[in-house]
Amino acid sequence: MAYAGKKRWKGLVVAVLGLVLLSMLVPLLFLLGIHNGFQGYGSEQPNSPTHTTPIIINTNSNQAEEDHVKRVENLVKQLAPPIVQEILKNISHKAENKTKNQVTVQKNGGKGFPAPPQDVPQSPSLKNNSKVDEKLEMIDYAKGGIDESGKSCELKFGSYCLWRQEHKEEMKDSMVKKLKDSLFVARAYFPTIAKLPSQHKFSGEMKQNIQELEKVLSESTTDADLPSRIGKKLERMHAVIAKAKTFPVECHNVDKKLRQIFDMTADEANFHMKQSVFLYQLAVQTMPKSLHCLSMRLTVEFFRNPVYDKESLASKYNDPALQHYVIFSTNVLALSVVINSTVMHAKESGKLVFHVLTDQQNYFAMKLWFFRNTYKEAIVQVLNLEELDSRKLYLALPVEFRVSFGIGAEARTEYLSIFSHSHYLLPEIFRNLEKIVVLDEDVVVQQDLSALWSLNMEGKVNAAVQFCSVKLSNLMKSYVGENSFDKTSCAWMSGLNVIDLVKWRELDLTETYRRFVNEVSTQVELNEAAALYASLLTFKDLIYPLDGVWALSGLGNDYNIDMSAVTKAAVLHYNGKMKPWLDLGIPKYKVFWKKFLNRDDQFLTDCNVNS
Repeated sequence: MAYAGKKRWKGLVVAVLGLVLLSMLVPLLFLLGIHNGFQGYGSEQPNSPTHTTPIIINTNSNQAEEDHVKRVENLVKQLAPPIVQEILKNISHKAENKTKNQVTVQKNGGKGFPAPPQDVPQSPSLKNNSKVDEKLEMIDYAKGGIDESGKSCELKFGSYCLWRQEHKEEMKDSMVKKLKDSLFVARAYFPTIAKLPSQHKFSGEMKQNIQELEKVLSESTTDADLPSRIGKKLERMHAVIAKAKTFPVECHNVDKKLRQIFDMTADEANFHMKQSVFLYQLAVQTMPKSLHCLSMRLTVEFFRNPVYDKESLASKYNDPALQHYVIFSTNVLALSVVINSTVMHAKESGKLVFHVLTDQQNYFAMKLWFFRNTYKEAIVQVLNLEELDSRKLYLALPVEFRVSFGIGAEARTEYLSIFSHSHYLLPEIFRNLEKIVVLDEDVVVQQDLSALWSLNMEGKVNAAVQFCSVKLSNLMKSYVGENSFDKTSCAWMSGLNVIDLVKWRELDLTETYRRFVNEVSTQVELNEAAALYASLLTFKDLIYPLDGVWALSGLGNDYNIDMSAVTKAAVLHYNGKMKPWLDLGIPKYKVFWKKFLNRDDQFLTDCNVNS
């Protein structure tokens, strides 16, 4: 009986094990049968010759099939054992590849209505294989682009991911940067590894790799300087770092090292920022080599073959019936652009007389330049200001002041240009003239200016474009009181000014200016600041506002000027630091200046100005 009972017990155990096995296999076989049994609308029939039969892909059915595959995989993950999960994963990938192959067949040899590119599932295996892939990439970029990691960029203004796609540049000296990064990481892990007693050999190997990279980087700053077998050293360092990461790390050591790297990077960024500011100031305040060459070459040539003014033109220099333009300048190239652009747009160039006021250093170069170059029927007179005035005053160009508005993100900067002390000598220099137009050397004329000579100034002395971003009441209240100026009164700009010399002499504004300079100089240390306040006080209530269409300023500092306004303005004023003859000039505005250069002159070619 005991033996029979034992035999029945064994039989029950076998039966229970069999049921357990069947309970596991039956769902598995059922799922496999469903997975392999269904055929989607875009599926390939077993007996169909794929190289001859056209296939029309229905993207909705194709999407349904993929959703079905995903549901099957999720069920398998929940029900099947781990080993079976791996088997089904491989099977599902085969089915997915099968669907992708059908897409390729449809594109290469099929006929019918192709699916819209944006609905076709993307696959790494299809990249760079057909035209449809090019469309797919284009559409993805329109939706936001794809970054280097394969993730979609978020389509929004200011997205760094999109900005990086648009401004991506090839990294220079990438190997040197990789070596530095590897060296930083190795140094961060080394203190922890060195403290492990059982890893003395590995610690020595790590130290040796660090010393080798330090030696290489001490002798090389670019990829071209690196030794030929540096790639193998980098691989060894990567292997050492990977092994070091397998050990428990003291976080405070890594944190300390990374903070050192951060501080070092911050110091380096601060250094480069200061260096860039210094180089920027140096670039805008230093004459370019090509312009210096042009001035020197012209001066030398003048003394080889001196030129003199024609006596026949002397009467025209003082004829009040002609249109007289006055320009203060020490830049031959900029001056030629101002005169050329004015003459090219003048209806009657024979009525134009240009008076150029310069210093002793540039006088001879300008004499020769305007002797060699003619501007239709216009007349150009070059005067040395230092010889005209008995007090031997030095030439001063219009003064520019940087004015900042707002705080933080809303801050903006404008440049206010104003008369210098040299401008207040005009009534003494041109005693026989009644009205003149004063132009700065950084302007370009785009329209005929003859209408300015018939302008009714209503008893005012200076017709100028107003600069209403700066209110005189705010600018001058610390020196003359808050109520000295009307709160709505605006500052005015030089660049294009119509001067009534008769009225100027009646009011004796030159003497008024000198008196204000002496008064303001006691409160202001800088001469330029004294000139600003004295000029604004001198012309108080004597400014006739010109319409803003006459002159547009800001082309030397503002990138966001509307181009339609630029093309409509009669005069373009490049006030600011980024002058059009400098490499720092704003490219989209420089084209309006460059088209008036006389590129045929041999001196420009010899001094490499045309480049």
